[in-house]
Amino acid sequence: MKITGKGKMLKIFIGENDKYRGKPLFDAIVQRLQKEGLAGATVIKGIEGYGANSRIHTSKILRLSEDLPIVIEVIDKEDRIEKIIPILDEMVKEGLVLVVHDVEIIKYT
Repeated sequence: MKITGKGKMLKIFIGENDKYRGKPLFDAIVQRLQKEGLAGATVIKGIEGYGANSRIHTSKILRLSEDLPIVIEVIDKEDRIEKIIPILDEMVKEGLVLVVHDVEIIKYT
């Protein structure tokens, strides 16, 4: 598939320990994105961060956390990004942050 022109980037911020039906949430989200036909997704594991509860999660040796931040990035056409947001709302009831940016897609094959 080749996409050129304007698109959207969806960033999904969750925790490494978040679950969906007993499996890691990031894995469940990526599988659902693939099932829904989105162009692709990348999961990025953070080394430090904090969320709504203001508790810092870090990969530092002395404060080793098992719940590091996870960001899932998806770039596709606007209609496909808009279609997936209600599905993500059903998968996660708390802690999920979605950010949508306008992007210019140069090439995807």
